[in-house]
Amino acid sequence: MIFLELILQNFGPYFGKQLINLDPKIDKDNSCPIILLGGMNGGGKTTLMDAIRLALYGPRAQCSTRGNLSYGDFLTQCVNSHAPTNEKTRIELAFEHIENDKPVKYRVVRTWEKNPKDGKDHLGILDIRENDEWLDTALVNIWDEYIENLLPVGISNLFLFDGEQVKELAEQEIPPPIVVDAIRALLGLELAERLAADIEILTNRKRKELADTKDLANLEEIEQKLKQQEEELEATKEVEISLVTSLKDAEKDQEEAFDKFISEGGKIAAERSQLENQRDQKKAETEESRQGMCELAADVLPLALIEPLLTQAQTQAEKEFRISQAQIARNILFERDKRLLNWMSQVGISEEQVDKIKTFLDQDVETLNSSFLQPEELWLLADAETLSKLGNVLYYLQNTKNLAKQQLGILKNKEEEIITLERQVQTAASPEDYKKLVQALQKSQTHVAELKANWEATRRRVIELEDTIKKLKKDLQEYTVQTIDRKNREHIITASAKVQETLKLFRERLTLRKLNKLEVEVTECFRYLLHKSDLVHRVAIDTHTFSLSLYDLQGKPVPKHRLSAGEKQLLAIAFLWGLARVSGRRLPVAIDTPLGRLDSSHRSNLVERYFPSASHQVILLSTDTEIGQKEVQALRENEAIAREYLLKYDSSSRQTTVQPGYFW
Repeated sequence: MIFLELILQNFGPYFGKQLINLDPKIDKDNSCPIILLGGMNGGGKTTLMDAIRLALYGPRAQCSTRGNLSYGDFLTQCVNSHAPTNEKTRIELAFEHIENDKPVKYRVVRTWEKNPKDGKDHLGILDIRENDEWLDTALVNIWDEYIENLLPVGISNLFLFDGEQVKELAEQEIPPPIVVDAIRALLGLELAERLAADIEILTNRKRKELADTKDLANLEEIEQKLKQQEEELEATKEVEISLVTSLKDAEKDQEEAFDKFISEGGKIAAERSQLENQRDQKKAETEESRQGMCELAADVLPLALIEPLLTQAQTQAEKEFRISQAQIARNILFERDKRLLNWMSQVGISEEQVDKIKTFLDQDVETLNSSFLQPEELWLLADAETLSKLGNVLYYLQNTKNLAKQQLGILKNKEEEIITLERQVQTAASPEDYKKLVQALQKSQTHVAELKANWEATRRRVIELEDTIKKLKKDLQEYTVQTIDRKNREHIITASAKVQETLKLFRERLTLRKLNKLEVEVTECFRYLLHKSDLVHRVAIDTHTFSLSLYDLQGKPVPKHRLSAGEKQLLAIAFLWGLARVSGRRLPVAIDTPLGRLDSSHRSNLVERYFPSASHQVILLSTDTEIGQKEVQALRENEAIAREYLLKYDSSSRQTTVQPGYFW
């Protein structure tokens, strides 16, 4: 489907006849998806969206300014205030779509005047064949059914939406009702639920037809109870959904209160007494280590100051001791040699042999003197006992030095631990602030506990009501089987119960299948728009509330509050985009004020990635601060814009005219 042309005449701020060419085709062979319309706030952008909806759906259109007005009053409100009384207000929307594998073109025309007769407009459908147009009255009579097949009103908000809708979707945990209705229509649940309700009505009608007066009264009583229970169940479920939302908000507040309690020293303040005891214990241990150092200093440790002198003295003493030992040995050997020579003279050894032996002994004495008896003065004169004591002193001194090093290391560690404990004590909150922090944390915890209790009670009530309804339906079915013996109609009642079960199973499986596909599309769209593949790996959709849950690569939940405001907006747009893609319909997309609440980086993502790819035809209604000079230049360079228009608003006359071009 492609919108070709929109004509407004005396509609809202558009005085006279204003024509907007919406055809994305530039020429016969080339086309660009984007139709860009610029206008300031209050200049008529939203009115254009309302005009498209009004042309397509008439009384069923979900226009922005209608509210609770009747259709006739709404039409009167839409008439331009300066329009001549003899001129009618007129909306024309021309579009093209494929029908029976052939392109067809229609022009929807709605006209009315102030205070329209019967509160209705006049609808005309023109069939466009080349340059001719002729009225198709047969199509007028079935127009609502016809347009419902092309663009159902239930899913129209997935293709015709505005920035406020995106903002609301981004800020709420559960999608707003208008989006939920669109999802149900898209998934086909609306039809299945309607069929289930029709079968229930048919079954009740057959029960009443088969029952006598007394049976009818009993049946009506059971049906009345069933109706009351179902109404209470619906109301209780709404309360449950509200409590779930409140509980999530309260848990978030509790988490923030706990973070504040930790960051502002509340936890340390609660442990102040324990920390002070640990600090005092460490101080006592430190003092004990210092006392041990004093005891070491009172022993041999001061000798470490002259340890090199002691080592030198030990070396000198050992050297002198060896020399003394050598002198004693020399004297002993000299006496022995003298006795040996005397003995050889007595036993008659020749004098020549004695001289040789004497020469050898003299040389040996000289060798001994040169090796051990160096010409050096002995000045220390230490005996063996003194040398032993000096060795013992050096040994004990080395052990004492090692022990002192260990004590110094222990003392340093203790002092660092004392400093750390004192810093923790100093960062603790004051008693007044601690009291406030504790009160705030307890208040948030109490609130969460109360909401959890209320939610659990409500959930139990939902289960009780569901069980009661199930029992009533079973009683109703048994009552029918036991009291009504009409074979030809019993079949309808029995079959209806089976059909209801089948429909229930069908809805569940249809929901899962469609939601699985929707989750894939939304995840792909969000990751494509976000351009941060490591933040979110998968988007899951709840089968009951249709709320979104985010998960990272490890399968861990990613809280939505971790997303920035811009990322939440992109998630909402990805949700709408994914829904549109799952619908399988090639339909135009119209977006009003698409970038008002996005920063520059996220705007760039939408401009480069979403707008050119959202559909084969994208109608953008923007202010000069949303799609600015930089953004429009990027779209032009990418050849994404087919046509540009400027909605020129005159504040003095409160009239808007459509002019070619954009702000720049």
